[in-house]
Amino acid sequence: MSGHSKWAGIKHKKAVTDARRGKLFTRLLKEISVAARLGGGDPAGNPRLRTAIQDAKTSNVPNDNIDRAIKKGTGELEGAEYEEITYEGYGPGGVAVLVEAMTDNRNRTVSEVRHLFAKHGGNLGENGCVSWMFDQRGYFAIPKDAMDEEQFIKLALEIGADDLSTEGEDYEIYTTLEDYVSAREELEGREIPLDAHELAMVPQSYLEVGADKAPQMLRLLEALEDYDDVQHVWANLDIDEDVLAGSSS
Repeated sequence: MSGHSKWAGIKHKKAVTDARRGKLFTRLLKEISVAARLGGGDPAGNPRLRTAIQDAKTSNVPNDNIDRAIKKGTGELEGAEYEEITYEGYGPGGVAVLVEAMTDNRNRTVSEVRHLFAKHGGNLGENGCVSWMFDQRGYFAIPKDAMDEEQFIKLALEIGADDLSTEGEDYEIYTTLEDYVSAREELEGREIPLDAHELAMVPQSYLEVGADKAPQMLRLLEALEDYDDVQHVWANLDIDEDVLAGSSS
C-alpha cells in the first residue's frame, strides 16, 4: 500500500474545504438529507445517516440544522430533492478523476463539471472510464505524535484494519466499506485523535505528475472541489514533494 490518494493529502495541507466553512456545512447537510431519504431518519438503523451526523457534529454544525436536514430528507419539511451523480474523466497528463456530486439540477451540474474539466486541461469521460481504477474503503489518518509505530500497528490489528501504512506524515488505517462505521466508533471510543476520516475512493495505482502538468492538475482539482454541487473529488495522481512545493508557492 503506497498510501491514501495523494490528492487527499494535498487537500488537508491546503485546507481546500475546511477554510470554506459555509461550503463545508452545505456539503454535510446535503449528505444528511440524502442519507435520510434513502435509508430513513433513524440513525440507529441507518449507518450512512449515523456517519453523516457524526461528521456534521465533528465540524460543529448546529443541531437544529442537522434536524432540519433529516426532516427534509424524510419529507417532513419541504426542501430540494438531491440526487447523487458520479462523473468520471481525465486531468492533464491522463490522471484519472472521480467527481461525486449531489444536485437538484442534473443538466446544470454536468454542464459546469464539463466546463471545469475543459478549462483546466482535462476532459469529462463516459461512465465507467476510470471508476474501475478505484476501490471504496474506509480511511483514517492518525497523527504520528499520538503514539509510536508499535502502538499504532497493535491498534490497527485490534480494530480489524484491512490494511495500514506508516510511510507518510500520518499513520494510515484502511478498512473494508462494511467495517468503516464500527472502526470509527472504536477509534472515537478510545479517544484516538484523527487528522482525517472518510469513506474514500482509493486508487489501485498512482500516476506520477511532473512539474510541467502539476500546477494545471491542481487547479482542476481545486476548481472541482470549489463547485457547490460537488461533494468529493478523487484522483490517482502522485506528485513529488519538491514539485508539490513548487506548485503551491
